[in-house]
Amino acid sequence: MIRQKEQPGPEKQIAEPETGRPAGTGEEWLGRNRSSKRRLWERLNPRSRKQIHVIAQALALQQTHARLPEPLRARLSAAVEELERHVARIRALLAEVARRTPRGE
Repeated sequence: MIRQKEQPGPEKQIAEPETGRPAGTGEEWLGRNRSSKRRLWERLNPRSRKQIHVIAQALALQQTHARLPEPLRARLSAAVEELERHVARIRALLAEVARRTPRGE
């Protein structure tokens, strides 16, 4: 049996954001009563969060890369390898510059 959802009257409605999801409880607004995953995410320093975000993007791109037709995938792989060679060369150059630069006082 299918039942229609009853619409609450104006006196029973809860404040909701425009997205239609229920607004958080007062405890959540004050920063308490959050999920453990959210608390863990907030405890990570910004560099760790950025690294996790970059890893997630890389995984998504890798999955997209696997779905490409073979000729396009080969061209993209070659371009990525060339980019990695340039990055390695730049990293070596920066290390050399840092080694040769006297420490500022």
